[in-house]
Order: sequence, then C-alpha cells, then structure tokens
Amino acid sequence: QIQLVQSGGGLVQPGESLTLSCAASGICLQYYSIGWFRQVSGPKREPISCLSSRDSQSYYEDSIQGRFTISRDNVKNPVYLQMNSLKPEDTAVYYCNANDGLFEFWGQGTQVTVSS
Repeated sequence: QIQLVQSGGGLVQPGESLTLSCAASGICLQYYSIGWFRQVSGPKREPISCLSSRDSQSYYEDSIQGRFTISRDNVKNPVYLQMNSLKPEDTAVYYCNANDGLFEFWGQGTQVTVSS
C-alpha cells in the first residue's frame, strides 16, 4: 500500500520554526515532484511550495518566500518543509503531495498553529 506519512506539526509562537516531514512507503519520492499545500478553511488546499523531480527547481508562494525551504533527502526518502519566522497567518493544515504525472498521492495532513 502506498502511503505518504507526515510528521512535525504543532503549536509554536510567532517567530519560531518548525520542520514538516513527509515520508513515503511503497514509492520512492526521488522520482516524484513534491508539493506542499495548506488548507486554512474550507475544502481548498492552496499550493505553497513545490520541488521538481526533473531539475530540482523549487517554487515558493510569495507569502512564504524567504521563510520556508522545501528539500528532499534522496537517500532516506523523506521530503521536508523547513518553516522559519512563522506568523499567525501560517496557521493551517499542511499537506504533502507526490506527483509523477500519472499518479498523485497525498499525506494525511498535519496541523500547524502559530499563536502567542
């Protein structure tokens, strides 16, 4: 069974950091483009960052540019979202996504709450 399992969410104060991880079983994430999405309210998940499997180019949505970093460990398989200088408006459920153009998989989601 193919699964993406997330970890690393939680409650932090503004200005603090968190690292989200997304580990896969049944597939090798090295061959997938990876995206991180977040859901604030309602069903829509907004893409905030992605990392291409073909050329390792990364993309960041404007509100997180310079604060978040997407990366992958091709040896150990997981992908990460390092989140620095967190703001209350970063509060959301975060999801990882793996896509190879044919198949798409989602993590279970992890809550990140930024509050003083």
